[in-house]
Amino acid sequence: MIPVLKYKWPDPDSNASLAHTFQDSTEKFGDRPFVYFEDETWTYSEANKAANSFARYLVESGVQHGDRVVLFMENRPYYVISLLALNKIGAIGVLINTSLTGDPLIHCINSSDSTKCIVGAERAKPLEDVLDQINISNKDDLLWVADNKDYEQPDWATDLKNNLDFNDNENLEETNLVTSKDTACYIFTSGTTGVPKAAVLPNRKLIAAAVNITKAGYRINHEDCMYNCLPLYHSTGLMLGLCGAIHVGASSFIKRKFSASSFWADAHKYNTTAFVYIGELCRYLDNQEPSEAEKNNPIKSMVGNGLRPDVWDSFKDRFDVDRIIEIYGASEGNALFMNLFNKNKTIGMTSADVALLEYDVAEDEILKDAEGYCKKISNHEPGLLAIEIGPNAVFNGYTDKEASEKKILRNVFKDGDAWFNTGDLIKTVDVGFAFGKEHYQFVDRVGDTFRWRSENVSTNEVGEILNGYADVNMSNVYGVAVPGCEGRAGMAAFSLEDADNFNWTAFSEHVENNLPKYARPVFIRIIKEMDTTGTFKLKKNELRDESFDLNKVNDMIYCLKPSSNTYELLDQQWLEKINSCEAGY
Repeated sequence: MIPVLKYKWPDPDSNASLAHTFQDSTEKFGDRPFVYFEDETWTYSEANKAANSFARYLVESGVQHGDRVVLFMENRPYYVISLLALNKIGAIGVLINTSLTGDPLIHCINSSDSTKCIVGAERAKPLEDVLDQINISNKDDLLWVADNKDYEQPDWATDLKNNLDFNDNENLEETNLVTSKDTACYIFTSGTTGVPKAAVLPNRKLIAAAVNITKAGYRINHEDCMYNCLPLYHSTGLMLGLCGAIHVGASSFIKRKFSASSFWADAHKYNTTAFVYIGELCRYLDNQEPSEAEKNNPIKSMVGNGLRPDVWDSFKDRFDVDRIIEIYGASEGNALFMNLFNKNKTIGMTSADVALLEYDVAEDEILKDAEGYCKKISNHEPGLLAIEIGPNAVFNGYTDKEASEKKILRNVFKDGDAWFNTGDLIKTVDVGFAFGKEHYQFVDRVGDTFRWRSENVSTNEVGEILNGYADVNMSNVYGVAVPGCEGRAGMAAFSLEDADNFNWTAFSEHVENNLPKYARPVFIRIIKEMDTTGTFKLKKNELRDESFDLNKVNDMIYCLKPSSNTYELLDQQWLEKINSCEAGY
């Protein structure tokens, strides 16, 4: 029997927690490396003692079970130690995106109702800029953690390390009160639409993910080392990466940020046999010139999400990776899909009860039958993925109850039922059944499919074609309104290393040869740098709002005129024709 289909979530009242899992691994593998970072190596025992000292300090300073504490720090050992210390006393880590400044940072801190803030020296300046607007102002509650680099301690914060008693490092009695149902942390959504929302992650979700991922995904043990360059404030780096490694007592090589140029050298240096990924990282690596360092690399298995079909085969073959285990899920979601049979280009299957609902892309709404219930997709066409909420598919939602309710579909197939609305279009793929379960493939985020010329256009599929052109590294595709036209025209934004010498004729031929006419982007915007979230999701809202308006955009914009197959520079004269509905689109 496959573990991911057999495994049940931990009993809510059990001691299945991140803290207990870490302490168990420390007992078994205390002298083995736990974290590699820059010039540091921490064993499980060393990290456990430091976390215990920190946890005891938090208790003595008034932090109680269930209190919320902000963690605002880049990937480094003390981030991990801080997270473990909080979990050991049942406190909730409020994990803040390290790229946040200003109003979004204020919102995340204040909405969490936290009692203290642990801030890395490298992120002290953005916090200082908003000190007078956040609800944590006491110096004793602002815990500053020194970095390897030279930063001066601010006078508004307490130097954490100077206040720890590293001799008081035994496991805490308070940890015995930490349970599976306790909230381990808040993880914020990327904020690509509206302000970031805090997803609630209980211990049982962290542990369930760690068990499934290590047994059915990576298939690693305590002798392995995981390459983790993803932000630990996000569920992929934390749950699929760090928690998975802790569960089996493996080592983790962590980095502050991803670097394509040093990736393979790092992999060899630390003998990283596993890799936790986001799809775009794989694209960056695949776009690098071949190097000696990539040959005979140690990576044998990888788990992550967002690896697009146009990169999958190339990456797997070029770098000789045995297992690519694509997963699908969300921080706030109630189910996990996993490609545990190592099929190509699929997110695999799930043990949860799911349904693909008929969805009208043009009207952006779920289709209903005569009785008002939703209709299921009956073939391999894309449908809106809904996951039934139940005992083994618990929906923890957000801290904001109103936002949580908006993600629930009620009375879907019968009165009283409740389903989690993923907001994603998924389709089944014909790669065979296993245990009566179908395999699935991610298609698009709702809103990432638009309608043009009476046809549905997938931004991901168009993006894959554009990215297949040699000089296009990563394209961001979206739909824009055109005066006098139904639906939305395709528009793509990407950066170029040498825009002056870009061959528009060859690129136009590539588009014409590989995309049907309705799917060809009408507009191309050349941007200086791709704007992404901390987890490499493409930001579209601002690009979509600015559209092709030359009065709002300073970048060069090219367009396909109805009578031409070659992209031309958009000028004010043609823009006026478009806006007056005289362009012929």
